[in-house]
Amino acid sequence: MTAAQKQTHEKLVIGISSRALFNLDESHAIYENEGLDAYLRYQVSHENCELEPGVAFSLVQKMQNLRHPTSGENLVEVILLSRNSADTGLRIFNNIERYGLNISRAAFTNGKSPYQYVSAFGSHLFLSANPDDVTRALDAGCAAATIFPSYQSLNPSEQLRIAFDGDAVLFSDEAERVYQEQGLDAFAKKEKSDADTPLPAGPFKGFLMALHELQSLFAADECPIRTALVTARSAPAHERVIKTLRDWNIRIDEALFLGGMKKGEFLHAFGADFFFDDQHGHCQSASEKNVATGHVPHGVVNEG
Repeated sequence: MTAAQKQTHEKLVIGISSRALFNLDESHAIYENEGLDAYLRYQVSHENCELEPGVAFSLVQKMQNLRHPTSGENLVEVILLSRNSADTGLRIFNNIERYGLNISRAAFTNGKSPYQYVSAFGSHLFLSANPDDVTRALDAGCAAATIFPSYQSLNPSEQLRIAFDGDAVLFSDEAERVYQEQGLDAFAKKEKSDADTPLPAGPFKGFLMALHELQSLFAADECPIRTALVTARSAPAHERVIKTLRDWNIRIDEALFLGGMKKGEFLHAFGADFFFDDQHGHCQSASEKNVATGHVPHGVVNEG
């Protein structure tokens, strides 16, 4: 754990971009089509106008409702990391106040990537609409994902439900690389022979561990957080995954081994508030079921 994380009383720290938190499609289109000056004028002239929630808005709301079972202290801190300037970012903070979100720390970088502040703030997770910023955050060792265009999650439950893919997300892409380069039979054979060898960690192990530590504060039947592994693996490749999580001493509440089936229907059934996957096809399947999704640009399928 970094010194910055200790300074925030070991809370779960989430860094989020303004376009992940709010729907800024209209102003972003002005930036793309008319340039920076037109964008600046638009944001300043609309700084008191209401913004619609973005893809990660409901995730942030649920995270900010997580409180310590005895002290009542907030368990999650959300930090705004934005390419806006402080001037144009005023509209973002006006809407943070309008929606009653508890966000007080921010970095406005005036067009530059804010990725270097992800680690400085001690973030466990970074969500952004900018793939370059996400890739840089991943390279710096933070779990990060690019928000995938979708409607908001429709899960009305107060419980926070987060789902993860396995290979190249929770685990390294070691096994996925074998599958991509040598095929399914070679993958299954190697995973069976290596069943007792834990998989190397992927970029989201630390985030999952931080969630697990929050879960450990609560009785199992009263926990406000529920996690799921949703993987294309099937037997016999399931055994190595189970033993890896056992070796990490990390609790996963549900594990779905789908054997290549589309994930969207299962994520909808789980009631996922957010899903993380390294493959665009799985992200698309999830978003079609109105599951808020983050693409993790990591591993062999994202090379090149």
